[in-house]
Amino acid sequence: MNFSGKDIIAIEDFSKEEIVYILNKVDEIKEKKNILNGKLMASLFFEPSTRTRLSFEAAMKKLGGHVIGFSDWKDSSVMKGEDLIDTIKVVDGYADVIVIRHPQEGSAKIAAEVANNPVINGGDGTNQHPTQTFLDLYTILKTKGTLENLNIGFLGDLKYGRTVHSLTYALKDFNTKMFFISPESLKMPTELINKIKKYSECYECTDIFDVVDKLDILYATRIQKERFMFEDDFKRVQGTYKLDEEFLKKARKDIKIMHPLPRVGEIKHELDFSENAIYFQQAHNGVPVRMALLSLVLGKA
Repeated sequence: MNFSGKDIIAIEDFSKEEIVYILNKVDEIKEKKNILNGKLMASLFFEPSTRTRLSFEAAMKKLGGHVIGFSDWKDSSVMKGEDLIDTIKVVDGYADVIVIRHPQEGSAKIAAEVANNPVINGGDGTNQHPTQTFLDLYTILKTKGTLENLNIGFLGDLKYGRTVHSLTYALKDFNTKMFFISPESLKMPTELINKIKKYSECYECTDIFDVVDKLDILYATRIQKERFMFEDDFKRVQGTYKLDEEFLKKARKDIKIMHPLPRVGEIKHELDFSENAIYFQQAHNGVPVRMALLSLVLGKA
């Protein structure tokens, strides 16, 4: 398979076979040195980020490449009124690949349409986060030894959670049973649920303890305050879920707990040292997975 020059905008753009191929490339690529020597990555982050931005930079530098860009739109000409299209057209002439995070849904697709070089979506509003999906899938694969026939629960903000949206769409082709646990106001978007139901068994509930004994993986997410228009709406659901030692006592012994991070109280620190907690391992997997993706789109894998 040839991914040279390919944009990474949405997980829907990849077949099951392509996803598996990329995941199988990760262990090979992470041992490579200097294969991106002389290549330049532009990191354009219009929204705050720790893990995505730093892991992309680490991935590029580990492969011998270099990084330019900004981590705050206030440091760019957007402050002077420049629109996204002009920003991308200019930066496209400076770099070999562009990684963008932007609050506007569809922004990464717009960037890809005007850029000649490959564009990688680092998160566009509440829409998509495909590279997070690849590292999530890689984490599940390395932990469980398979992506097939697993029971996976998704907990928290499922309405605005772009990591959940991307991951569930990818998992639908792996005979996954999915359990969606959220407050009524933060349920999975109906359109997405209807797409997934064509391929996978789906269950929705509000109480984690209704399904905890059925899960191989629990993918927890924070309730995102920044996505709410009114603070009172946020306060009504704030702190709905808290995973602690009592939760573990009722779960399967081999359950694995994932989280895209940051967490804001939904997972107690007392779980961090449990063999069930793999969210820091998950975050660290962002480097080798993004090493593989950068190498593939730059034609060096």
